[in-house]
Amino acid sequence: MSTKIHALVDALGNPLAFLLTQGQAHDLVGADALLPHMAADLLIADKAFDADHRVFQPLAAAGKSAVIPPRRTRTTPREFDRELYKARHLIENFFCKLKQFRAIATRYDKTARNFLAAVHLAAAIIWLN
Repeated sequence: MSTKIHALVDALGNPLAFLLTQGQAHDLVGADALLPHMAADLLIADKAFDADHRVFQPLAAAGKSAVIPPRRTRTTPREFDRELYKARHLIENFFCKLKQFRAIATRYDKTARNFLAAVHLAAAIIWLN
């Protein structure tokens, strides 16, 4: 059994929201659940979120923008702000901090509910530091 943690962080790298999915689930499943609740005006994400109908159009309808590099297989090229994209390291840094907690890195908990509770507890500790 594997689990994927989808997270939303603020401009300082502090956690805002989490979602657990099965390990084989695509990242867009997390985007579908987390993006409607995003309060920020700008989303910075990796190539996995390069989807017109599921990411760009809902964000544009909400008056928000996204900095996402285009996939190599994209038929219509799209530009993105490379300097602003460098701030994406904040989410990577958050996951590195989260995996410092052994129970999270090795997924000790058998149920998703308990594992998500451990993720929330670890995120609260990260937020306080």
